[in-house]
Amino acid sequence: MKKVVLLALVAMMAVSVSFANGQQEDGKIVIGANIYSFADNFMNGVMKPELESYATAKGADIQVVDSEGQQAKLNDQVDIFITKGVDVLAINLVDPAAAGTIISKAKAAGIPLILFNKEATEAGVMASYDKVWYVGTDSAESGMIQGDMMVMDWKKNADWDKNGDGVVQYVLLKGEPGHPDAEARTKYSVKAFTDAGIKAEQLALEADPNWSTQHGNDKMAAWLTSSFGKDIELVICNNDGMGFGAITAMKAAGVRLPIYSVDALAQALTHIADGELDGTVLNDGVNQSRATLDLAINAAMGKDVTAGTAWTLQAASKAVRVPYVAVTPENYQDFQ
Repeated sequence: MKKVVLLALVAMMAVSVSFANGQQEDGKIVIGANIYSFADNFMNGVMKPELESYATAKGADIQVVDSEGQQAKLNDQVDIFITKGVDVLAINLVDPAAAGTIISKAKAAGIPLILFNKEATEAGVMASYDKVWYVGTDSAESGMIQGDMMVMDWKKNADWDKNGDGVVQYVLLKGEPGHPDAEARTKYSVKAFTDAGIKAEQLALEADPNWSTQHGNDKMAAWLTSSFGKDIELVICNNDGMGFGAITAMKAAGVRLPIYSVDALAQALTHIADGELDGTVLNDGVNQSRATLDLAINAAMGKDVTAGTAWTLQAASKAVRVPYVAVTPENYQDFQ
């Protein structure tokens, strides 16, 4: 019995040594990461594969877990990563207002933390720990770019104003309530019309915590058969996934309305090529993933987080922001 206990202790010591000084025995950095929900086709279809492939290319080990849209589950996953002795955390928040909890856990463990894609909304929370940084985008920029595309096309296509009243009657698929991207895109895409002196009237808005294609399909189908269905002149989608659903619903109803989205997924480029989508905005998940891991690996090694990279860190927000790009029928082939 004593021999068994001794062997167990030796095994535990070996595990501890393997993660000592922030690295495994083989010298690889160990990264504990998550995706807020694998049901999100952008996060699971673009960012997760790039995180995994880029980590391999950089000689690091990464474990990416599914938080299933539950902040409590993410809290537990972070605790497990800390217990395992990972070198650095790369965390995609479920609830942007819960960043303080994750930051406190990382700080107590002395582990560097990179938040990505969902920016903390709690005032001052990023200043509470000297080893926390953010990688993402300027949320407002995507809405502005999408809005500018819509305004330009609206002006070029007088027949889009079906009732000739000079007002854009639109429906909007929002995405996750409270998500910084969803809120900013909703605000700034429509603001582009008012800034251009064009009145806009919201006929309907639908939020969806999962940003899902199925929900986009169901809601668009319901809108088309509603009392205001024939009045819809524009469909605004805050991500491609919901846009795909809206396109499916319109095709089933034999309707073609102007429609715009965000992400520039491969399927969106196909819809543009087929004349079924009027524009999208590149949400550069590849470079967001690479920036996240570049910062994470540098932080784990005790280096300046942007050392040896082309990323620019905004000092005030402790953030690296990857720019958005307009994708239109004229340039979509550049992104294939």
